Amino acid sequence: MVEDRSRVGNSSYWHDTSDLRIPSSPLPSRIDYVVVGGGVVGSATAYFLAKAGHKVALIERVHPAHGATGRNGGFIGFGPAEGYLGAQQRLGTAAAQQIYELTRFNGKLAQQIIQSEGFDCHFREPGTLNLSLSASDHADAARSVAALNADGYQAELLDRAQVQSMINTPLGEEIVGAAYSPSSAMIHSGRLVKGVVEAAIRHGALLCIATVDRIEHRDGHPLVITDQGNIQAQSVVLGLNAWSRQIATAFNGVITPVRGQIMSTEAIAPVFYNGMGTDITPTGEYWQQTLDGSIVLGGCRNVAHNKDVDIYDIGITDDVQHALNGVLPRLFPALKDVKITRRWAGMMAFTPDYVPVADAVPGLANVWAGGGFCGSGMPFGFMVGYYLAQSAVEQKTAREIAPLSYHRPTLAPHRPQ
Repeated sequence: MVEDRSRVGNSSYWHDTSDLRIPSSPLPSRIDYVVVGGGVVGSATAYFLAKAGHKVALIERVHPAHGATGRNGGFIGFGPAEGYLGAQQRLGTAAAQQIYELTRFNGKLAQQIIQSEGFDCHFREPGTLNLSLSASDHADAARSVAALNADGYQAELLDRAQVQSMINTPLGEEIVGAAYSPSSAMIHSGRLVKGVVEAAIRHGALLCIATVDRIEHRDGHPLVITDQGNIQAQSVVLGLNAWSRQIATAFNGVITPVRGQIMSTEAIAPVFYNGMGTDITPTGEYWQQTLDGSIVLGGCRNVAHNKDVDIYDIGITDDVQHALNGVLPRLFPALKDVKITRRWAGMMAFTPDYVPVADAVPGLANVWAGGGFCGSGMPFGFMVGYYLAQSAVEQKTAREIAPLSYHRPTLAPHRPQ
């Protein structure tokens, strides 16, 4: 692929193609609820609190969608990050079903907000193709599709000819088929978060640009200490994902930062209608073609030192970016001369069992948090925001998110003692 060096940097496609600036309000000294983090979880939490008539301040360090949500692949899919079959094998069928149902609810919430608030974030539901690159891959895909179908969920196994009929460029020789998830959605991540934050503000929320240092307690209530002053609230919700453990030490060992790297291309004629994924490397690759014709592609972190695990650094690296360069030409030879226009990175956060955490924070009274989305924040973010808003108001964790409990047995060996 060809580099257009005039535009390559560390600003994401979603940042560059949307104006994410929203006027900031002064930080009040007291309010009913504080939400920290302006990504999908934080913006959704603030939205649901404000829409219910509560006074809420959303605190973001730079601007909405500056972090992981504004640096992702732009997918709203279904199921756990490890895949449905993987979750069944690790957690059991009942837990896998519960998690899948939570992500289905998430998809409904996303659509409801987008439609009711009337903003354009390029939402569409063409489904996702996960390409098989060998007979062994395709056999694994068949087992995954069968597991989903057996529990009443939609998925299809496609052969090479069927895949070719859905992609407008010749396939590389190694593509043998795909698993197709017909209801998965794609969006413009920046436009999505900006739309949710502006909707929250219309319902009475405040957006405050500030850096949170820590949370203390005064008179039995959490006090959020920031560089713009301190704010006291009845409850606080943290939507910090990879940065959760910097505020809440209870997440040490439970939530681990992981860097994900992405690139985008110049606009070309439509090639990919569906969301796309495959496993050239064990940590996976994914891409979509946006409505303006650009291709946003990420993955290949398996080639990085320590797979880019447990670092706080959103700089791009030559090894991963070089690997990304080879993805499209390898799978679709006719795309070998497409120009690369942007490169960037963002911080994901993983848990040991590949399931997010959404719960009260141990050691911090009246503080809740959602994080550890394992690269799948969009399939969970709205739902987690909905239930964390409910938890903060009712002062107890919503029973519906019990599968995401901090205290679940699969996290026991990793929680601080």
